[in-house]
Amino acid sequence: MNSKEKSSAVVDEGATLVPKLRFPEFLDAPAWKPISLRKASVPVDERVGERKLIPVSISAGIGFVPQAEKFGRDISGNQYQLYTLVRDGDFVFNKGNSLKFPQGCIYLLHGWGQVAAPNVFIAFRLKNGYSNGFFQNCFEQNQHGKQLKKHITSGARSNGLLNISKETFFNVEIPVPSLPEQQKIADCLESADVLIAAQERKVEALRAHKKGLMQQLFPQEGETQPRLRFSEFEGAEEWSEKNVDKLATIQSGATPSKANAEFWGGSIPWVSAKDMKQLFLEDSQEHISGEAVSNGARLAPKGTILILTRGMTLLKDVPICVITREMSFNQDVKGLRAKAGVNGLFLAWLLLGSKGRLLDLVTIAGHGTGKIDTEELKTLILRVPKLPEQKRIADFLNSLDGLIAAETRKLGTLKTHKKGLMQQLFPQAEDGDA
Repeated sequence: MNSKEKSSAVVDEGATLVPKLRFPEFLDAPAWKPISLRKASVPVDERVGERKLIPVSISAGIGFVPQAEKFGRDISGNQYQLYTLVRDGDFVFNKGNSLKFPQGCIYLLHGWGQVAAPNVFIAFRLKNGYSNGFFQNCFEQNQHGKQLKKHITSGARSNGLLNISKETFFNVEIPVPSLPEQQKIADCLESADVLIAAQERKVEALRAHKKGLMQQLFPQEGETQPRLRFSEFEGAEEWSEKNVDKLATIQSGATPSKANAEFWGGSIPWVSAKDMKQLFLEDSQEHISGEAVSNGARLAPKGTILILTRGMTLLKDVPICVITREMSFNQDVKGLRAKAGVNGLFLAWLLLGSKGRLLDLVTIAGHGTGKIDTEELKTLILRVPKLPEQKRIADFLNSLDGLIAAETRKLGTLKTHKKGLMQQLFPQAEDGDA
């Protein structure tokens, strides 16, 4: 190939670096060109010295976090003066691997002023002509990791950091358009981030509202009635004391033999701790067959309340859920079926509101596993109102939970929309891999 052909080949390769979606004013703009971080930025290596700044770390998916918050204390110690002075507008690369960023994460410091970052991190500042917001979105897509992974020959070192040199890191190339197009893309995605952040605040506010209402709608320790009652029940009699055994029939679960393949892969959901992550459970990860039921596996009807009574999770939480169809469950779970005069959904909400007391029942079994003794669960005393008030409370909390679920779905839709935008606004690997 002669020099003219080589030049033509480079142009053709560069021409493939075009996103599927461009703003109208850039439709006829040149193709994007890859630029190395070495050319697009300058290293930041100024030491903190005697300055009194907040020592920070970086968490994947979160960004900058004070060390005192992440580790429970400042871990900089004698190394503090050697930490890197990072200012707003600087980027920092944490070489630690994570599920979201296996080759390390990069975040832009914004709104902090100045901080002290461990000098094992790599800090850099973009030169004029490059947009911080544009590059931050490139790093959010892990464009750096896709290139760095081919240079990583072993796992993390003893300090948890990947063996990535500064030379290797600064050789990472990012495809870029002109500065105006960079900024247009950054502004567009920032608008999406603003909407996502607002929706996240809305969801969190609703969750906090529900938590506060539950503390008002159920009697607290030592109280005989709730602090808040619906108008039609104001002045009604105090809630009566009943133990769980009087409120529900308790059923044990079982695990079919794993050695018999005919017991597994059927159509019947079989619930274990890993499935119990939301109140209303529609399905499970594992399923069993009718043959398994005929040989000892137990079925629970729709509306049964499941509560985890054995497992490591009990050291910090007591998972509770309500099955929305007939299911089976394992031996670490108990099924509670509401008795006559008890609204099953009310009982589920009541148990959720009593998680502190349930956690008090947890003891440590073999190998450090948490356990709730069945007899202790049966004799746990709860306060309940008459059936009409039970139903009123359950209906209200179900409605509020439905609202939270709907707003959470909206949040998911916004995040999916942004992800789709990013896939359209940036050249993908198949469009040309820098």
